[in-house]
Amino acid sequence: MASDVGFVEYVCDQASDAGSVSFRKMFGEYAIYLEHKVVALVCNNQLFVRSTSAGRELLQTVVEAPPYRGAKNHFLIGDNIEDRELMAALFKMTFGELPEPKPKSKKVR
Repeated sequence: MASDVGFVEYVCDQASDAGSVSFRKMFGEYAIYLEHKVVALVCNNQLFVRSTSAGRELLQTVVEAPPYRGAKNHFLIGDNIEDRELMAALFKMTFGELPEPKPKSKKVR
């Protein structure tokens, strides 16, 4: 089941105090970016935040699940999505622990 763009926009709004939050449709679902890093995925209208030690410490009690078959476990965010301050803090902490994206290679023609 594909996610609703309205839900994705809601997620981005809830975390908007973290900085420049945006999304991109990928494989029928959505990647959520903070600045230039993918910090979360929305799959089947559920929010999956990338797993980090800082995020684990902030959330304290976590539910982990893969956002899609074959993926690594992410934090599955349930009712905590209603807490704007928590979402902004979680996105910032996750961003801080993630490595910089690899530069895209130039296509050779």
